[in-house]
Amino acid sequence: MQTRNKFFDDMSQLMTNAMGVAQGAREEAETALKSMMDRWLADRDFVTREEFDAVRAMAQKAREENEALKARLDALEEKQG
Repeated sequence: MQTRNKFFDDMSQLMTNAMGVAQGAREEAETALKSMMDRWLADRDFVTREEFDAVRAMAQKAREENEALKARLDALEEKQG
């Protein structure tokens, strides 16, 4: 019959608890770091990819409308004389 050694049981429990604490500390540190990075990026007035793409699409549309209006103006000027 094998008896359990109380020392090893206590050490095993201590290690298990320490791993749980370390895991919790890691998750807390990740959350804090992510929060700091989000705040830092927000303070820098960076735009999101979606905002950038939306403005780029608006600029492209405005450029196309400008070219169409220029062509119309050139045709009217040519017609006028």
